[in-house]
Amino acid sequence: MKSTLYYIVAEHLFCVESDESIAALLENYEPFRAAFTEAGQALFSLSVVNDGPVEYVEEWRQDEEGQETVCGHIGPDDSVFEFRWGGRSAGWLVCEAGYRIGTLHLSGFQTKAALDNSLMILFAMASACTGTVLFHSAVVSLDGRGYMFLGKSGTGKSTHARLWLQNIPGTELMNDDNPAVRIKSDGTAVVYGTPWSGKTPCYRNVSAPLGGIVLLSQAPYNRIVRLKGIGAYAAVVPSISGKRWDARIADGLHETENALATYIPVWHLDCLPDADAAHLCKDTIAL
Repeated sequence: MKSTLYYIVAEHLFCVESDESIAALLENYEPFRAAFTEAGQALFSLSVVNDGPVEYVEEWRQDEEGQETVCGHIGPDDSVFEFRWGGRSAGWLVCEAGYRIGTLHLSGFQTKAALDNSLMILFAMASACTGTVLFHSAVVSLDGRGYMFLGKSGTGKSTHARLWLQNIPGTELMNDDNPAVRIKSDGTAVVYGTPWSGKTPCYRNVSAPLGGIVLLSQAPYNRIVRLKGIGAYAAVVPSISGKRWDARIADGLHETENALATYIPVWHLDCLPDADAAHLCKDTIAL
């Protein structure tokens, strides 16, 4: 029997329609669960069915650590994302109506991963024009503010966050891989925990004003410098998820990215994986 479950992430409501076997896979979403009485206009809805595969025209593909995502389209309006692990398909997400309606067609392989990827994609795409972005980042909170650590895979985002937790009293982990940031109507930026957190389970329904963004690079020394203008913008953009060849989404992302680069302090930290790096970073950015 199918049911509809509601969730709120970064103050955006969305819903998932599925049978009980799929609902049982949504434990990481429980902290974000919304009562039916809270349900209003959903940002997007996802239906889950067991009837893959789906035929489509391929546009683009990405392979990261053995996980391949292939993007394409059906007809002029519907987008498709196929998720593969080791060359084997797990599911096909078909998106319509400006990413407000999605259907995940499952293959029976890697169901949980296909479900998480589908919800992340729908959230990132549907929220792109609302001043909201989904980051590839680790984020900690200290004294009521959130601090984000960016960088390429393997740079040490999780390691640097852990160094704050170990060496700076009062630090808490908000999310270890995919926090959301939203620009509010008054121009301030808020960072939110999400149901998606990579290899470190951290599914906290928490938020904090964004106090700073730090781009990390590995180095044989510790040094931090402030980035401004195009340097700040260039540091932020690669860590934000979105379908940038879709003009509407690209415009929405650019507006948010520009606001972040303009109004939120952005730093570049060359660092070792040690306590001194955490203290240098904290003493510089957490004023």
